[in-house]
Amino acid sequence: MSETTQRNRRKAVVGRVTSDKMAKTIVVEAERMVEHPHFRKYIKRSTTYKAHDENEEARVGDVVELMECRPLSKTKYFRLLRIVRRGKAHAAEQGGES
Repeated sequence: MSETTQRNRRKAVVGRVTSDKMAKTIVVEAERMVEHPHFRKYIKRSTTYKAHDENEEARVGDVVELMECRPLSKTKYFRLLRIVRRGKAHAAEQGGES
């Protein structure tokens, strides 16, 4: 398998930023719907990921896309790919500066 094919098989995750207090690191919560094995109802489950944000551009409330990468620390193995949508807090922050 070629190197480019291997890179394209990396996991991508879309979620909401819950914390940006660490240096160059954001905490992202991704929600998914899981069917209950017995009752067959769908339940909302969430997973938190720590992701590398090199330019510290993501803020709390933003919807972001992450991509899997090599381990950057003990718990950080995703990097910020792009900001899908800005959160309400960021819009209020931009409006206050003008």
